[in-house]
Amino acid sequence: MGVDLKNKKNILILGLFIVTVVMLLQLFNLQILDEQYKITASNNAFRYDVRYPARGIIYDRNGKILVGNKTAYDIMITPYEVKDLDTADLCEIFSLNIEDVRKSLADYRKNRRRIGYQTLPFVKQISPEQYSIFLEKAYKFQGFSAIPRTIREYPYNACGNLLGYISEADTAFLRKNPSYRRGDYIGRTGIELAYESLLKGEKGYNIFLRDVHNKVKSSYDDGKYDKAAVPGKNIVSSIDAELQQYVELLMQNKVGSVVAIEPSTGEILTLVSSPGLEVAKLASISKHYNEIVNDPMKPMFNRAVMSPYPPGSVFKLVNGLIALQEGVIDTTTTYPCNLGYKVGRGIACHPHPSPTNLTTSIMMSCNAYYANAFRLTIDNPAYPNVTSAFIKWREYVESFGFGVKLGSDLPGELGGVLPSTEGYNRIHGINRWKSLSIISLSIGQGELGTTPLHLANLAATIANRGYYYTPHIIKSVQDTTIDADFSQRHYTMVDTSNFKKIIHGMYLAVNAPPGSGATASRVAVKGLDICGKTGTAQNPHGKDHSVFICFAPRDNPKIAVVAYLENAGFGATWAAPIATLLIEKYLKGVVERKELENHIINSNLLQSIRR
Repeated sequence: MGVDLKNKKNILILGLFIVTVVMLLQLFNLQILDEQYKITASNNAFRYDVRYPARGIIYDRNGKILVGNKTAYDIMITPYEVKDLDTADLCEIFSLNIEDVRKSLADYRKNRRRIGYQTLPFVKQISPEQYSIFLEKAYKFQGFSAIPRTIREYPYNACGNLLGYISEADTAFLRKNPSYRRGDYIGRTGIELAYESLLKGEKGYNIFLRDVHNKVKSSYDDGKYDKAAVPGKNIVSSIDAELQQYVELLMQNKVGSVVAIEPSTGEILTLVSSPGLEVAKLASISKHYNEIVNDPMKPMFNRAVMSPYPPGSVFKLVNGLIALQEGVIDTTTTYPCNLGYKVGRGIACHPHPSPTNLTTSIMMSCNAYYANAFRLTIDNPAYPNVTSAFIKWREYVESFGFGVKLGSDLPGELGGVLPSTEGYNRIHGINRWKSLSIISLSIGQGELGTTPLHLANLAATIANRGYYYTPHIIKSVQDTTIDADFSQRHYTMVDTSNFKKIIHGMYLAVNAPPGSGATASRVAVKGLDICGKTGTAQNPHGKDHSVFICFAPRDNPKIAVVAYLENAGFGATWAAPIATLLIEKYLKGVVERKELENHIINSNLLQSIRR
């Protein structure tokens, strides 16, 4: 018994000895050997001056700088060191209100225990000219210093909504992102937000030693422990700056959006939301923020990815493809049209030659043809009931990317609206709705909501004969691999062979001779073989919306486009001219239809908007 007690005692003593030795060695390492710990622990003996990195540059697809950097300075204050301040002169240099400055200084004195030896931002983003004057008089401003930082500049007058803006991180953001500090600037919208992690870079610092009187004496250990700032990564966007600027010119004094995609890659060539953010206001967004957010035209609202509009007649292409795939129509199927579809509540149609087959129904945009085709699809006896057939129809539509987010790298992208059986059961009652109950879907109306990005993607999908790449605005990133999904094909549920059957109708809609009933023959461009489809989307809040989707050329397409103009009426009147002028500019380099171009540029449609 005595032996066991003695052994336990020896083990306890040995354990305590080992723990003591380990602790002493660790303390020796931290206090004597580990200089980095010494620097951190002796914070009051050191001053850290932040070195802000240059944010990554954003280029267009052709190497033009869309967003660059220029130097500005932040004036910093170390309240503990402020003595005998010439407040009036300081205010004169930086155009400050003297009472505001006195109040700030009083707050610093009140909170001096909490602030300690911290250095805080005092005036942000002063110009190089103000900085020079400050340097000349620095002896009068003890406790004040300046640190350089870069701010954004915009050499190209385009892409406001696409590029987005940066602003100082607020408290809510800092709580969720502890790696950021007060005074850091972050991307808020557009590319700046989407690629914040790549663009921001990494902050550095310089360490300075304080003397016994807490005055900065010198760089610590000749800068051995200073950390250089790491610049952000440069980004090459897919945007064509010249094209973007041109389309913004076409869309001035109009409300809506235009999106152009390269079908073979899914790269977005241009994306315009109008009215949009003015590039001149991006660099100093804080000065203009209240003006912008209170503008009734909502320039910060990116209509191209956030507005779920009714697609209108351009959606007939989807219904035609589904009907072909289901085998309920073929290219020889014809239906009469006497100013519309007369069954039930009916659907009106404009005057045109009758009857129509698949090709001429696209060329002339016949409502009656698609009412018949849609009813055959939903009432298809191959399915046990209407609900089952509708579910299949919905799966087809989703395979084109509708009703879901496409997965682009555009912040704020919405999935649009796609009706469901549950929704119709609530509206009409369970099993009490038929094909006639939802006939408005046949012409892209009713419960459908699609963004312009969805419609541009539809144009690209048809151009590719049945597949699309996820639309994106990134082309390449310095030393970084972009999202692999952007290079993956997404196939629809419709066979490739069926697409050529509707493309012929799209070709004739633009290129058939005048008098043929083609809805867009007035916008044909010789040699470009544009294939398109007009749409006039009903709008319960005012005049109808004008819609046009197209791609060109017919074989080996290089560009797919949607133009969607709010309250602008027929698709052929406004949307089609804008879309085809865009294509002419992109494929030819010059626009020869000067009269049409001038008409579009000088037209003001804002008065037709009802708010």
